[in-house]
Amino acid sequence: MNWSHLIAFGYVFSSLLVGQCVLQAISTHSGETLPDSFIGFESVPDKVADGSVVRVRYHCSRPCQLAVEVVVSTLRKTNLVVFRRKWISSTTRVYQIQQVLLRLPLSISHHHDFFSENMLGSHNVTVRAWLDYIKRGSQISTYHSSMLRIYKVLQVTPLSKRPSRPPAGCPSWSARLMTSSRIHQCPHESDVIDMLKFPLASTGEHFGVLRRFQPFINGDLERARLHAVTQPSATLSVWIYLLKWCHMKLCGIIHHVNRRNLYDSVLLQLSDSGNLIIQARVTAGEDEAFKANVALPLWKWIRLDCYILDSKVLLDATWDEETRRFEYQFQNSIHFDDTDGYFVIGGSKYIAGIHGYFGPVKYYRLGTKEAKNTLQPKSTLQQLEGAHKECQEIRTFTKAFLQEASTAHLLSPANKAVCSPDFLRLLGQFRRREKTCSQAWSWETQHKHSTLFHFLQSQEDEIRRGPWSMKNLQSALFDLAIDKMFPLEEAENTITSESMALLQASSCFGNHRASLLLATIHLSGLGRAVNQEQGHVYSLIGASGDDRFALMHAGYKHTHGTDGFPKDQDMAYSYYSNAGAQSNADSLRIHENEQYTPEYIYISNEDDLKTLKHESSDVFEFLKFQAERGDVDSQKRLGMMLYWGRNGVSKDVSRAVEWFERRAMQMTDPSAMYDYSILLMKGQGVKRNYTRGFQLLKKAAAMGSINALNGLGWYHGMVLKDHKTAMNYFQQAALNGSDDGMFNLGVYHLSGRNPDRPWRNETAAFQHFLNASRFGHVAASVEAAWYLSTGGLPGVSQDVERAVIMLKKVCDQNGHLGFMIREALQAYLQGSWQEAFVKYALAAEAGLGLAQSNVAHLCEELNLACQWRYHNYSLLNSDPHPSALLKMGDYYYNCYSSSSREDSLSLAEQAVSMYSRGALAGSPQGMYNLALLAHHGHVLPQGIFSLLNASRHDEPDFVVEKLLKRCVEAEDEEALTPCSLALLRLQMGKALRRMTQNRAQLFLTYASLLSIFVIVVAVPLQSYLEHRRASSVRGGGHGAEGTPRLTPSGERRLQQTTDVAVTLAGVCLCTFWTALLYHLL
Repeated sequence: MNWSHLIAFGYVFSSLLVGQCVLQAISTHSGETLPDSFIGFESVPDKVADGSVVRVRYHCSRPCQLAVEVVVSTLRKTNLVVFRRKWISSTTRVYQIQQVLLRLPLSISHHHDFFSENMLGSHNVTVRAWLDYIKRGSQISTYHSSMLRIYKVLQVTPLSKRPSRPPAGCPSWSARLMTSSRIHQCPHESDVIDMLKFPLASTGEHFGVLRRFQPFINGDLERARLHAVTQPSATLSVWIYLLKWCHMKLCGIIHHVNRRNLYDSVLLQLSDSGNLIIQARVTAGEDEAFKANVALPLWKWIRLDCYILDSKVLLDATWDEETRRFEYQFQNSIHFDDTDGYFVIGGSKYIAGIHGYFGPVKYYRLGTKEAKNTLQPKSTLQQLEGAHKECQEIRTFTKAFLQEASTAHLLSPANKAVCSPDFLRLLGQFRRREKTCSQAWSWETQHKHSTLFHFLQSQEDEIRRGPWSMKNLQSALFDLAIDKMFPLEEAENTITSESMALLQASSCFGNHRASLLLATIHLSGLGRAVNQEQGHVYSLIGASGDDRFALMHAGYKHTHGTDGFPKDQDMAYSYYSNAGAQSNADSLRIHENEQYTPEYIYISNEDDLKTLKHESSDVFEFLKFQAERGDVDSQKRLGMMLYWGRNGVSKDVSRAVEWFERRAMQMTDPSAMYDYSILLMKGQGVKRNYTRGFQLLKKAAAMGSINALNGLGWYHGMVLKDHKTAMNYFQQAALNGSDDGMFNLGVYHLSGRNPDRPWRNETAAFQHFLNASRFGHVAASVEAAWYLSTGGLPGVSQDVERAVIMLKKVCDQNGHLGFMIREALQAYLQGSWQEAFVKYALAAEAGLGLAQSNVAHLCEELNLACQWRYHNYSLLNSDPHPSALLKMGDYYYNCYSSSSREDSLSLAEQAVSMYSRGALAGSPQGMYNLALLAHHGHVLPQGIFSLLNASRHDEPDFVVEKLLKRCVEAEDEEALTPCSLALLRLQMGKALRRMTQNRAQLFLTYASLLSIFVIVVAVPLQSYLEHRRASSVRGGGHGAEGTPRLTPSGERRLQQTTDVAVTLAGVCLCTFWTALLYHLL
């Protein structure tokens, strides 16, 4: 009996697992494919179009009514139904397809014209369908009360691109009179161009904003422009703010480069003495220039207006509301064609720019008598000027303090030499006739900068012991500001005023990480109210200071147009080109201790954190043990970890070289031989030895190392000066996929050192640079981006957006950025979450997706209101992390679930989009969420169908099953996961539905349910009888008094009956389970 009990309980447990599916299957025991009603789109248009067809696939388990509706949301109205088609289906348990022709009103499908002026400015058009059972009485079904609902958001065609309304008849005579005087006009086109509307920070280097101008579309304007090529009338008006004089003889304000890469009219330059140089090309083909001795001032907004009138140039320089005019007459008319080449604001490859800022720049292509160019945005630029003046005051005050501290004066608060307020000083003069202040600053200045003053006082002894450099001062101020940023005793995370003052002082002394942090605080509202103007001010200050992170930050903001920065790819390129050039230079010194290759460790991912190793960890010690035993792979891993500082291990080049040498000297691994040979030739961690390095290179190349081929080319070209042999090696390396080989070929073509073609070939160089950039080559990406930004090569069109993307990838590899996120990770692991937050936030503002995900996680952990800001930022990257996509998908879906408005449809669509991107990135959670949404009738994007090798015509259960199978493959196979459980439930449900289509198997299903009931009743009864019999034996056969008795024969019959019932139930369940497994497999 015990075995029968075990079998019975096993089948009961198994049956309970699928009980819900069994009940669903029994509820519809006819020959239908699915047990419940269903509705889905067979086909639906992607765009709004009158006369398009919607095909709806459905089946009803009983008579039902269905409808297709088109709903419009405008700025003034929501839930506006503009089309509805209803029908009733009496045929049950059969799939049917209904074709519905959409007849949309002209107000949402056609263009505005005279006869249809009341057009709907629809910004959301949704086609939806619903199914509901026919209800008794007068109750009417609607979309929101229906049982099943589906929808799809259509793409709205802009008004300007919609078709015109078809004529419905002849217009009346009065209408013809009204329209006969109307003349078709071209779109509005102006000759006044805002070349720059947002401030631009210029570092005094070879970087600036490039602008191209096309011929006018308007015929009259174009004829006037062509006439003005030899008799020009043009005006340029530019605002500048100078921080320093030119460190070179000349620096560019605005210059024009033609398609032959030569200067053309007009060039506006600044000399090292503050004077202006204007150069132009005359019609005779010569260049002429004149000098305006104006001596422009520093730290003031200056407006320069340049009027070009045939052969005459007028220059107005205005500051402090005073204008100085200069006039020059050229010998011939000026040649001025603004469509030839491009204009540059600031610096370019050919000339450095000014060190300061550019305000609004306005260009009158056909000239004007008086340029109108106000200083905008005025408040931001005035605050920028005020910030620089305050910095001058802080530097002057600090310099005076340091001079006083370096003498014998004691500057403690008890000393009489400390400045006192004016009223106390006057009182002392009247009473004691003595001076109470000996410092070079006033009490008002000391009070205004009291935080800085107290800091300097605390460092007085250290200052007196030795001179303090500005680098020491700015670092100490920044570190102290970080420590005091979030007070521990306050419940709310508000940034203290003391910390803000210290950051401002650190920024004034040249620490532009502090400038970037101030910009972050003001732009994000982190512990402070959002103040975009102040955020823009410190963003510009940081970028003008040539800080890598601040330049990346400004480029990132202009790339995506966030936080009040205009979306401008040319401005983004001006910042990214600078940061990219610095990243290229940094890559040559990547072995330095303050540079690390960025490691993508997500602190929200435990698996990523487990990959970290330390010198004292067991994993590192075991790796070292294996390497010492001669294991080549361990030696390679250990050398790489020590050389690059990977997996949490600190850099140690000398120790790394020892492992590289041991591995290379085994002469079995060509990559190891190449690595060590390069270190020998560069002299990194080992004494330079060209001969030994060259021998190893030749052996590595002979063993098939592609990189060694490139190394041989470098050796022959740079050391032996054998450029012909070098070219051969570079070509072999490039043909085998070496990005260094491709880049070196490009350099040879660019410099004209190709022995077979000894001339400069920029087109060939660009192609090699472009090919190398596809492999992530830093220097090649910088060079290729420049050609794409100008579009100056024949056959190469301008593509600034692509150039920005290339440089963004270069900047993400910056070694200083890697050092910053390494420090942030170390701080996080040590429990200093606030320090980690600040450093991740700096990297996040520079546009690094990893840092954005990590700082979003810390925002959530530290209860800071910045989580969704940085999750949103991470989505702007080309390859966002799946965790950010899932977070945003959950956010949109929760908003959709809690919203009753019609706008919730777009929220659900965004949730599907986020989960789909996560699924395409390989996230099992994204696939699981998509499967749930698809099960509830949401339409999946085409990319998911392509991933699953499915189509929109497939059954929903088929798509869901494929999604879950892909999810199970992406998960840990040994673990019991939500995807595997959901897949099991889905497959068992399908198996049960197939079983219920056969009457015999349907009877078996009923019998199995009855068997469960029998077992539930019979097994306890058997236990009771056994217990009663055992009690009777121990009690001599007498039961308790008053207890009803069964005769022995009655007990035996009851026992036999229960035995037979349990046996039959077990057989029935065994048969049912066997049939279920048959259908399941």
